[in-house]
Amino acid sequence: MKTLIQKKLLLLITLLVLLITAACGNQDNAAEKASGTQANNSKIPEKIVLGYQVSPNGELVAKALGLLEKKYPDTKIEWVKFEAGRDVNNAIASGSIDFGLVGTPPAAIGVASKLPYKIYYLHDVIGESEALVVKGNSGIASLKDLKGKTIATTFSSTSHFSLLGALKEEGIDPVKEKIKILDMQPPDIFAAWQRGDINGAYIWQPMQSKLLADNGKVIVNSGKLAEKGVITAEVGIVRSDFAEKYPDIVKEYISVLDEAVKYYHGNPEKSAELLSKELGLSPEESLKTMKQIVWLDSSKQKEYFDGPLAETLKDTADFLVEQQSITSAPDKATFEKALLSNFYH
Repeated sequence: MKTLIQKKLLLLITLLVLLITAACGNQDNAAEKASGTQANNSKIPEKIVLGYQVSPNGELVAKALGLLEKKYPDTKIEWVKFEAGRDVNNAIASGSIDFGLVGTPPAAIGVASKLPYKIYYLHDVIGESEALVVKGNSGIASLKDLKGKTIATTFSSTSHFSLLGALKEEGIDPVKEKIKILDMQPPDIFAAWQRGDINGAYIWQPMQSKLLADNGKVIVNSGKLAEKGVITAEVGIVRSDFAEKYPDIVKEYISVLDEAVKYYHGNPEKSAELLSKELGLSPEESLKTMKQIVWLDSSKQKEYFDGPLAETLKDTADFLVEQQSITSAPDKATFEKALLSNFYH
């Protein structure tokens, strides 16, 4: 009888030990899973801040469709509107945004100034979407007629670069010809146009369409200048520390932009409807402006990142030095290092 009781006690103790061991194991597994989940979550930031401009391109389509929000539903996506690339540069420098969109001149200035960002995407090559628009009653029929006139543009922008490039191509010195070039943001340009303070403006869409609707006419556009070698484009920039910490987020955003570009190619009218409110134009006018740029999907990125993009930025920087917009231009290798070309290999 005693032996039987001892055997029962031993069996009970053994069962208790097994239960305790299993419980401890489950706790360890739960801890490991929790740790793993936390590690995975650390790869996704709580908030992503994007500095955008109202340009009729893939990023505006992605914003309208909420593509990034759908991809990261648990992350706060904040869109901050800017009027010009120089303001985006300042925002990146201050650390207030993670992603931004700038034209090639601001990008060249940013790299030359050693701002803490990388170029991760080429949104588009600018064509007719930027142009020199003059008043119909100004008596201006060509660039040579700008003598003594007042023209507005946004300094350090693609439009400013194109205006100076157009004058240089024609052998026109704005100082000698007493062409007054004023630095204005797009909303201020429209107000100055309506007051009669300016004779014309070199500006991008959608402001260009608003000037044309108010008795304006185009003298030259950036598409024609590109044929002469004065090339401008819009690029995506990302804070260097953000790209280093969240490389997968940058890659995923590239895929989002690619999805948006392909959506536009497949649904141009619907895309125009989506953008019309933000552009401040009718769907028909919006589609017209969207057709004035060269939209680039992912299949074209490697071609530009391995090819002419660094050279274009270098040429732009050299031109800005000539115009005394920056003091010096770095070598081509510096611009190559500023490109996240490895994302396309």
